[in-house]
Amino acid sequence: MQPLDPAAMHAELATCPGWALSGGQIERTYGFPDFLHSMRFVNELAAEAERVQHHPDILVRYSRVTLSLSTHDAGGITGKDFAFARFADRVRARMGDA
Repeated sequence: MQPLDPAAMHAELATCPGWALSGGQIERTYGFPDFLHSMRFVNELAAEAERVQHHPDILVRYSRVTLSLSTHDAGGITGKDFAFARFADRVRARMGDA
C-alpha cells in the first residue's frame, strides 16, 4: 500500500469532519462525559484494530481520547487510516451523548 498523494489526502480529509493533519498523520480528539465512557470507546476501537491489523496511537486523558493514524508500513497516510477514522467516528456517533 502506498501513501496517498497530497491531493488525495486532502480530498479524503474533506470527508472526515473533525480530523486534521498533524505531523505526518491524521488526528482527532473525542470528548466523553467521564473516564469509563472514554475507555468503552477505546476498547471498541482496540477490538477493530486487532481485527483489521491497523493500530492507531491512542492517548487517553480522562474524558478525552485522541487518535493519531498513519500507516507505518507504507511510511505515510493511506486509505487504511481514513477507513479507521470513519470507523471511529461511527462508534462515537453510536455512543451518542454517553
